[in-house]
Amino acid sequence: MSDLLERLRGRGWRMTAQRRVVAEVLDGDHVHLTADEVHARATARLPEISRATVYNTLGEMVSLGEVIEVATDKRAKRYDPNAHRPHQHLVCDVCGQIRDVHPEGNPLTALPSSERFGFTISEVEVTYRGLCPNCSAKA
Repeated sequence: MSDLLERLRGRGWRMTAQRRVVAEVLDGDHVHLTADEVHARATARLPEISRATVYNTLGEMVSLGEVIEVATDKRAKRYDPNAHRPHQHLVCDVCGQIRDVHPEGNPLTALPSSERFGFTISEVEVTYRGLCPNCSAKA
């Protein structure tokens, strides 16, 4: 069973066939699918699943804190099941590929106090940008 399925079951989330398929599609490392990509993959497993069901299920998973909505550019939102391990994103500027990265150090302490303007920092979002190996080879 996937980590996401285990987490959802642990919360007592009612596991319908549609919800299970969406969770299975999102399972894995470096998964950052759009809702349409989730729907396409879910339809391959469960042809009768509707686009609305996929969107609603993704929204519920985000509300539960089990999936993160990722918006790294002006493209469609993506859904990241790696919600319980702090991480940053590495994004290819050409093809949009996203990888999870875990830099060393604590990003919460990286901002000098002189740049905090009295804020108490609770969360940090960092996005690294560049070219993936495939796009670099084409450049």
